[in-house]
Amino acid sequence: MKAVRFHEYGEPGVLRYEDVDQPAPGAGQVRVRVAATTFNGVDGNIRAGFMQGPMPLTLPHIPGLDVAGTIDALGEGVGGLEIGDRVVGFLPFVDDGASAEYALAPAEVLAPAPTSIPLADAAALPLVGLTAWQALFDHAGLKAGQRILVNGAGGAVGGYAVQLAKAAGAHVIATGSPRSVEHVRAAGADEVVDHTTTRVTTAVTEPVDVLLNLAPIDPAEFAALADLVRDGGIVVSTTVWMPAPADERRGVRAVDVYVRSDAGQLAELVARVDRGALTVGVAERVPLADLASVHARAAAGTLPGKVVVLPATA
Repeated sequence: MKAVRFHEYGEPGVLRYEDVDQPAPGAGQVRVRVAATTFNGVDGNIRAGFMQGPMPLTLPHIPGLDVAGTIDALGEGVGGLEIGDRVVGFLPFVDDGASAEYALAPAEVLAPAPTSIPLADAAALPLVGLTAWQALFDHAGLKAGQRILVNGAGGAVGGYAVQLAKAAGAHVIATGSPRSVEHVRAAGADEVVDHTTTRVTTAVTEPVDVLLNLAPIDPAEFAALADLVRDGGIVVSTTVWMPAPADERRGVRAVDVYVRSDAGQLAELVARVDRGALTVGVAERVPLADLASVHARAAAGTLPGKVVVLPATA
């Protein structure tokens, strides 16, 4: 089969589109004929070698944490899934991923794919959707009537976070750039702040219960945003290399989000997609052979949004 692998860590040019052996599922695994994977920001950090401590890999490695596709082989002991099932999942960080025509997945991480959107587009849901869900509900405990500030709402996680927070009955204040403010507004934000023209700390005039930070920002700016959180509130952040600021004096807690695979939560997200309560955003679809260029564009900051990556056989 065709796959993209890197044999050493480095710049995007280390990614090679090449022939590899088709994998066979082991106990508890299934093999998925890949309809699509995606590019996530963490993929670039893994490829560059910045994540070797928490995510030790065996090289060569196939990237691609999201998978959408059709089960075509079952490993020993797999129950509840059948050949031909259309599934989505968030794959383990340290195993070979889905930037290939076929991928292995632990059966326990898979959920039925949405039926209301193309199977390939469903690959845009697992990792970023789960990140948003876990940040809002597992960590922030967001409830109806609360006020939440989503900083960096123009990205892929932000689009889901705004939708989910609004559906939960929260008052959503979201930041974006001129390129993303209309997208953020369409996702359901009650207030949208263009952070390129307006200081967020000036625009937000009342305390918020939750600050969800999704963007790499200056620590001083992060601390200033945290000051907007009411006493007893919480700061949740996905920028784990820059710890979220807490304020013990005011009882403001801080949590750094490390997303985990959860098939039950993913199934809930899929159900919301199928009943029209959650929109899956796809900015671009590219062939697997062009994955290195996607990594290069991400490093240059020129990706337009969530990119879905398609094998030639999709």
